[in-house]
Amino acid sequence: MAGPLLLSLKLASVVAMLLLVLGVPAAYWLAFSRWRGKFLVESVVALPLVLPPTVLGFYVLVAMGPRGPLGKLWSAFFGHGLAFTFAGLVLASVLYSLPFAVQPLTAAFESVDRKLLDASAVLGAGKLRTFWRVILPLSIPGVVTAVVLSFAHTMGEFGVVLMVGGNLAGVTRTASIAVYDDVQALDYAAANQTALVLLLISFAVLCAVYGMNRRVWKLWPVS
Repeated sequence: MAGPLLLSLKLASVVAMLLLVLGVPAAYWLAFSRWRGKFLVESVVALPLVLPPTVLGFYVLVAMGPRGPLGKLWSAFFGHGLAFTFAGLVLASVLYSLPFAVQPLTAAFESVDRKLLDASAVLGAGKLRTFWRVILPLSIPGVVTAVVLSFAHTMGEFGVVLMVGGNLAGVTRTASIAVYDDVQALDYAAANQTALVLLLISFAVLCAVYGMNRRVWKLWPVS
């Protein structure tokens, strides 16, 4: 149980951090862009919410294959394939959990009072300074939610992980796949142990995000 669980924790941590780095600029653009075709980008970001994991996993696997564009590019730089590796799992998980990071961030940025942004501009602050000094501090609950949801969603991945990473012990065998394997082997005791740990982690993560957000808003001055 320890090996797959540690691998899942490692995968979820890496994906959550990558999504924070990638999600912040994407969410900022979605929140403040006036482009009429913005809904197309919003649809692409939200697609993993409605797309079956096996479908997404299949196309990602094809792209990572030896004849796929990602696979060819990866082989040219690193000398080996991308599919059925931890790096492949990270890439697939970033795509699959993208809406769980971008949507909370976008909602948080959009909720910032535009009068504060106008006041910052009048005082001579540029867009970057306004973001760091006004938008980001007021969006901390959304940032926390994005990181926690990305982490929790990645911890529970199954379909995409199985399609892209397979079931290689110590490399791509995550906790969710370990539960499936134990059930297939009729080892319900082992499956229950891993599933219980995942349940407790998920519950703790949700308690943390709800509790932290409530505390942040409680400590934030109203006037």
